[in-house]
Amino acid sequence: MAAPPAKARADYDYLIKLLLIGDSGVGKSCLLLRFSDGSFTTSFITTIGIDFKIRTIELDGKRIKLQIWDTAGQERFRTITTAYYRGAMGILLVYDVTDESSFNNIKNWIRNIEQHASDNVNKILVGNKADMDESKRAVPTSKGQALADEYGIKFFETSAKTNLNVEEVFFSIARDIKRRLAETDSKVEPQTLKINKPDQTQNGGQATQRSSCCGS
Repeated sequence: MAAPPAKARADYDYLIKLLLIGDSGVGKSCLLLRFSDGSFTTSFITTIGIDFKIRTIELDGKRIKLQIWDTAGQERFRTITTAYYRGAMGILLVYDVTDESSFNNIKNWIRNIEQHASDNVNKILVGNKADMDESKRAVPTSKGQALADEYGIKFFETSAKTNLNVEEVFFSIARDIKRRLAETDSKVEPQTLKINKPDQTQNGGQATQRSSCCGS
């Protein structure tokens, strides 16, 4: 009888918090808007501090609630946005394929992650605006892939405008995080059954523990 209310309370199997970081103007907000609302706008509005969207997806038979935080790229908002690194389970590092400086700054953003985020946070590299004419491209795909390989993370080129690989990026990092959480859960569960006994005396301490645990 208690199952229906419990199900109503938890409408998802996993809650995953993601963070979008990168220089100002690389298209972080556009990627988020495309993924969460399925829309795109050409007007550029600078994110003030932090913004977020929520989308629930189905992944390998599980309902995943994604809470996606969009950070401001400007230096003056940096102290605000770094506070969100610690709670992030996955971070999308975004650069603009037509802006080489935004690509070069990815290493600085990774240093920020190393300083402020959890050690086991999942990361993914995203080269946005891949729909732009090749004559405007400043960062070859091979260069993006090489950087991702250097850090051992996945790499996608996306276009928020044409919806190229947008779903794939978010689904990919969500799947990796879900797998990590599932593995952690499976390791934790057996430990919850462990009964910690107080230290016994040196003589026959182990035998006493065994009999008190299993003898009853």
